[in-house]
Amino acid sequence: MVASSKGKTCVNTTGKPGMATAGSGDVLTGIIAAFLGQGLDAFEAATFGAYYHGRAGDRAAKARGKPGMIAQDIIEHLKGTYARR
Repeated sequence: MVASSKGKTCVNTTGKPGMATAGSGDVLTGIIAAFLGQGLDAFEAATFGAYYHGRAGDRAAKARGKPGMIAQDIIEHLKGTYARR
C-alpha cells in the first residue's frame, strides 16, 4: 500500500514473501530515488517504485524460487522489468 499525505492511495499487487530479506528495502529505496531523480513527484515515484520492485521480485521468485531469495536477485531481475509492463 502506498499512501500520500494528501490522502491518495495505491494498492500494489506485485511482489512475493521471499522479498522480505536483508537489503530488499534498500533496493526499493534506490528505485524510488531513481524515479524522483527523473522528475516524478513523491507519490508517483513510490507507486512506480513499489510496482517495479515487486515485478522484479516476482521474476526472481519464478527463476530462483522464494526460499533463499536475496536482494541481489531482485536487482538482477530489474533488467527487462520496465519493458514487460
